[in-house]
Amino acid sequence: MVEAPAEKSKKPNPTAHLKTVPQEREMRDRIRAEAFQFAKNIDRSKQLTKPALQKLGEDLLKVTGLDSQYLGFTMVAISNEFWRDQVSAIDFKRRLLLLPHCLKNAEGCPADYDEFGLDCRKCGACEVADFKTKAEDLGYKVLVSEGTPIVLKIIVSGHVDAIVGVACLNVLEKAIDKILLAGIPCVAAPLLSSNCRSTSVDNDWVFDLIGLKTAPPEKVTKTYVHLMRASNQMFEPAELNKLAPRQRAKGPVAHHSNGVEPAKTHDWNRTPQSAEDPLTLHENIAYDWLMQGGKRSRPFITLAAYDALKGGKATLSADGIDLSDSVKRSALAIETFHKASLVHDDIEDDDTFRYGQETLHRQFGIGTAINVGDYLIGLGYRLVSRERKTLGSDVAADILDKLADAHLKLSEGQGAELLWRDAKDKTITALDAMKIYALKTSPAFEAALYSGVRLAGPADPYEKMITDFSRHLGVAFQILNDFKDWEGDRDNKLVAGQDILAGRPTLLLALALDSLTGGDREELLAIVQGEHPKRDQDLVPRVRQLFRKADVFEKAEKLVEKYRARTESIADAVEPTELRELFYYLVDNVLQRDEPEAPEAMPALVSLTLPLVHA
Repeated sequence: MVEAPAEKSKKPNPTAHLKTVPQEREMRDRIRAEAFQFAKNIDRSKQLTKPALQKLGEDLLKVTGLDSQYLGFTMVAISNEFWRDQVSAIDFKRRLLLLPHCLKNAEGCPADYDEFGLDCRKCGACEVADFKTKAEDLGYKVLVSEGTPIVLKIIVSGHVDAIVGVACLNVLEKAIDKILLAGIPCVAAPLLSSNCRSTSVDNDWVFDLIGLKTAPPEKVTKTYVHLMRASNQMFEPAELNKLAPRQRAKGPVAHHSNGVEPAKTHDWNRTPQSAEDPLTLHENIAYDWLMQGGKRSRPFITLAAYDALKGGKATLSADGIDLSDSVKRSALAIETFHKASLVHDDIEDDDTFRYGQETLHRQFGIGTAINVGDYLIGLGYRLVSRERKTLGSDVAADILDKLADAHLKLSEGQGAELLWRDAKDKTITALDAMKIYALKTSPAFEAALYSGVRLAGPADPYEKMITDFSRHLGVAFQILNDFKDWEGDRDNKLVAGQDILAGRPTLLLALALDSLTGGDREELLAIVQGEHPKRDQDLVPRVRQLFRKADVFEKAEKLVEKYRARTESIADAVEPTELRELFYYLVDNVLQRDEPEAPEAMPALVSLTLPLVHA
């Protein structure tokens, strides 16, 4: 039995120069045949990570004597064989076919977009029509889009359970990280080139993948998708109203109009009477904000930690999910605190956007936004305190104590940042920045993990380990978040460089001040302190130049890896196995570096031919 390498996954080696697709059909078929034989002995009960897949690809190329330039293609072939039986066993109606725009007719696609996407049946001039028609006849959902970030959201929404994809090796490599990490059954056919026009694919290979159909395999691969869905579904209107019933609303509850973009917070489906009632209006604002976008990572952590200490049954089957409403309410409480902190942070930083729309205080005013944040904090405490009879008073008290501790630490971190921001002296050391990071980000991870563990039983043996793990994870996460400010972030910051213009104490700034000397350092301080002659977006390119001169991005990357290593070292000693595997998963997932998303990618998502829930 060949095992995919160790449970924890280290950062894979760069493969940019190893993405050649064999141009001879004979060579492509040989690699596929070799992968079929090679993958027979891989243990499918364990997750296949990207580093593990890369190692398997390297081993196969070594055994066959093939050139290393075919590594990327070989990895796809092995991954296909790893997942083939699991994809084959999933009903066609529960599969998604993901196709690229570049397969369309190079002379201009005549097909129109309707409410179901590209209307290819009236055209048939390219492979997209052939694949799409075949898949839809079988019952597939089909997405024709260059953007892949939506795929995980579709899976989590519960509409599909497997993916059949067609894409170039560059896109497949980016997708592999997320899809493998989540444990989503997936097979794919690589395009024969990365040229975005007039490209092609082995059509018979694609049709073969679309038509896969077998009985369920004996072994299934562990996946966190079932728990992701459980976390996501808690914020659906019906489920949310069951777990945290509204006290004021009498009409229909708030809802999102679609799953591509969250509905505007003023687009509620409520009766005129409820809209006139200020108490109901305030409640609707708070609940709608709670349902707004985000990854639901904190409540997921609570549910996953609980499941891990109950044997990890939910990672093997949706039927294994055993989550009482009391457990769900505790997980929901973590998100109410998180959403409250975002409201208050946005006010204190006067941020413009959150989840792709105006921040709450920009829509309803500062006073209302502050109060909504306070309301959500109270709701979070009540969700736990009222379960003391079901959970046990000692369990409820311990969780409430951890939530209160997290609340205090978060306020300390934010308070330190605000005091620094308002001070005249804007010098800061890397150590000071990371102290603030540890207080601002780590408590949420700690509270989420602790709550899940405590819901499952005594937490004393795990408490110090959870604290140390969360601190290192939170610092690394916040450093990665700093990178987003310079790359753009569709969920929150739509304009790059806002942290520096707002005078926030980031690690990147601290590293720059530590390295720069003379006029460069004085200029950077002048910008941060608001003393530069220019004080607008024109300063951002200059700050970027100074940061690059000080090598801050490279230094920050090394710090991320340092803190990542610390989290993995802690995880190495965690028992039982199910909890240790969750810790490894959290490291890989939380510290995953997303590629900046092209601005034109999102509009294409409306071509999705299935209903979506909000993300």
